[in-house]
Amino acid sequence: MSCVSRMPMFCAAVLVSALLSGCVSTVGGTALRADSAGPASVDVPTLTESDLDRVLLSAGEVNGIMGATGIRVTGSSQNMSDNSDGVSDVDCLGAIYGAEQIVYQGSDWTAVRDQVLQEPTTDNAHWVEQIAVLYPSSEKATAFVDSSRTTWQKCGGTSIDIDNSDVHSTWKIDTADVSGDVLTQVSTQRNAGGWGCQHALTSASNVVVEAWACSNSIADEASDIASDMIKNAAKK
Repeated sequence: MSCVSRMPMFCAAVLVSALLSGCVSTVGGTALRADSAGPASVDVPTLTESDLDRVLLSAGEVNGIMGATGIRVTGSSQNMSDNSDGVSDVDCLGAIYGAEQIVYQGSDWTAVRDQVLQEPTTDNAHWVEQIAVLYPSSEKATAFVDSSRTTWQKCGGTSIDIDNSDVHSTWKIDTADVSGDVLTQVSTQRNAGGWGCQHALTSASNVVVEAWACSNSIADEASDIASDMIKNAAKK
């Protein structure tokens, strides 16, 4: 989760999201967002794999939420990733990474769409990941979110060391907010000038959506992305 790219790297067509060093630039301005209904108030039909692509937000929608103009898609995948070897506490892998094989293993997921968006520059000011995961039933999707709630709560207040290639970083994981329909948790990178990420997770019908939003002035952007993804899922 970093601006100098938690850059996607492709290996055998698998997206591996690498947590690298954060930016030092500060982004001015705030995203303009109207009040929106949460996932619980949205009626989502049963989805199929062909529906997953439309669940993802467009680059323009992500720019609006992040208060930016130059964010674009820089990587995508239809597979889970495996970053388990690069974290100091694998039990908190699901709190620091998205779309991880080990985290979703055994939950009976059937398909995934994973997309990374950022400014295509070395010193990018924003980093976003949006993930849609299909399940055979709403019960399976809900069970995964419930399991994640427990993990996020356990990992809150801890620090995780990340080692990817020749890059090392330490992330402080804040206490998770699990009180609403969308689970959220903020992580901040040590010695990175305020660079931090909000992680959001929720489900509706038989789809789980997961979002990361990173910048030097992060607030509820990941939660907004996840909520808007659920709204897209409702459009049949």
